Amino acid sequence: MENKIKTTPKDVFLHLFNILTFYLSIISFITLYIHYIKALFPDELNFYFSGIANAVRWSSSMLIIAAPAFLLSGWLLSRNYKISPARRELAIRKWLIYFTLFLSAVTIIIDLIIFVYNFFSGELTIQFFLKILVVLIVAAAVFGYYLWDLKRQNLKSRILRVLAWALVAVTLASVISGFFIVGTPADQRRRLTDERRVSDLQNLQSQVVNYWVQKEVLPENLDKLNDSISGFMAPTDPETNQSYEYRIVDLLSFELCADFKTSSDDFLPTVKGVKISSPADPYQQNWNHQANHTCFSRIIDPELYKSQRSAGVDKFLPEIR
Repeated sequence: MENKIKTTPKDVFLHLFNILTFYLSIISFITLYIHYIKALFPDELNFYFSGIANAVRWSSSMLIIAAPAFLLSGWLLSRNYKISPARRELAIRKWLIYFTLFLSAVTIIIDLIIFVYNFFSGELTIQFFLKILVVLIVAAAVFGYYLWDLKRQNLKSRILRVLAWALVAVTLASVISGFFIVGTPADQRRRLTDERRVSDLQNLQSQVVNYWVQKEVLPENLDKLNDSISGFMAPTDPETNQSYEYRIVDLLSFELCADFKTSSDDFLPTVKGVKISSPADPYQQNWNHQANHTCFSRIIDPELYKSQRSAGVDKFLPEIR
């Protein structure tokens, strides 16, 4: 009678760790390529570069860590199988394999249903088609691999080594591709810094307008905006820590300036060869800039931004009349 191999805590740890890192690798891989597709084939009605870049960073980070962890745990399991081939028949291994086959099969079915539904709805675009294709190829590859692994008898097959090196190559290629699609880490840093500059200038603009509404005069300098009660302090450039440039043009006009490292046009989607503004931020065009010293001219409309004094007079005009 054959001795049944008992499942040890080590077996549970290795199998669960292996399958978890595998799922993380697959999810991050699919997410990464879906956002690559969004960047390469932008939808002018739904494009947000910062969201795409952030998703790419997260997906790349997951893939860089999860894929090697999956390969390492897979190598440890393979070594255990060579020492004790009977461990391939452990219940936990078969349960996890069949569960993964189930998930990949369901993913394929749902993916095809979504494709057919959108086909009937006439909403097929190149972006949507490529997303469907990525999910379908990955799910089919997962199903095929685990079905083969379940049935294979040769524990010294060279196919595993080839697949391992292929996974390493695909992981590296996928991560490096992001440098050409959404920029290198240095590019991302410059963009985030410029986004901070724009945000600072927006806050300063609001404070300047509010100052005029309160006092009917523009502040002499940005230090006049500091308020110990509200806690507002005029922000400074995130790199140089110097104050932003502020100039009074006339009684109702002023300029705010900053030194930018990137051009806002570089991050707008190109549709049919034409740059389009991002619908995610309808006010973005008001802050478009080039990679140089850029000034934004603003004119206060007294009819739109009535001072409190004028508002007080208007309030009592009906009674006077």
